[in-house]
Amino acid sequence: MNILSPDSPPRQSESQRIWKCVSETLLLGQLPLLMGILNVTPDSFSDGGEATELKSAISKGLQLVEDGADILDIGGESTRPGAPPVPLEEELRRVIPVIEALSARTTTPISIDTTKAEVARQALQAGAIIINDITGLTFDPAMVPLAAESKAGVVCMHIQGTPQTMQENPEYEDVVADLKSWFQLRIQALFDAGVEPERIVLDPGVGFGKTADHNLQILSQISSFQALGFPVLIGHSRKRFLSKLLGRSLEERLAGTIGVSVALAGQGVEILRLHDIAANRDAIAAWQAVTSRCTT
Repeated sequence: MNILSPDSPPRQSESQRIWKCVSETLLLGQLPLLMGILNVTPDSFSDGGEATELKSAISKGLQLVEDGADILDIGGESTRPGAPPVPLEEELRRVIPVIEALSARTTTPISIDTTKAEVARQALQAGAIIINDITGLTFDPAMVPLAAESKAGVVCMHIQGTPQTMQENPEYEDVVADLKSWFQLRIQALFDAGVEPERIVLDPGVGFGKTADHNLQILSQISSFQALGFPVLIGHSRKRFLSKLLGRSLEERLAGTIGVSVALAGQGVEILRLHDIAANRDAIAAWQAVTSRCTT
């Protein structure tokens, strides 16, 4: 049942295809926007330790832009399974100088990947325009009011449990239906707080409290989430379910990531969150070049 009230703000229409983020408007076209992952952490599952110093973080961020990233997503706290929480001051120390430096060197929109409202607030002051919260803005009660007041773009992601517990034994009655019901509740909460519909993007949270089969169900039914009336973001890059699917190690997950990216582009996913921007962009561009010449 659709719980959104008749008085709720209107959802985005198919013709709008935009994402408003503070004073900027990102256009969502035929191909997905690519959000480049910049983890300034020592312990992220795939790239931990690669960009823990300011100089290396700036260099990696600019390389992602050069490779074709449409958005930079900067995070200072690992959310891999079992990752310990990071204190507020340490997270701020990791991310704020990087955001300040990159916002001065590139016009590419910057997203802050955090569950803490104070980190998001300072990141927005430093130049970020998007809040990407893996808890769907539920961890910190100050996050939703901040999102509404700042008019930042919002990525509302689903997670079952916490990074410490999420992969212990994830269960759903019907993962797609359960997530849709959860999103409806979160959308209503955001509306009630004054977050405008054109600022909201939904992320089903691949790998966050889901088995490999749950992830495949989500990835094969993107239209079910798009039916809620909002752009969809998927973060599948290098994730563990690819190893279960393909029998490949972490270092061998690029091809599987690209395969999923192309499949998602074919389903009209609006945003893909990725480590390897250049390879994925080339694959999607080649796919589009072929499919655009196909006749029915």
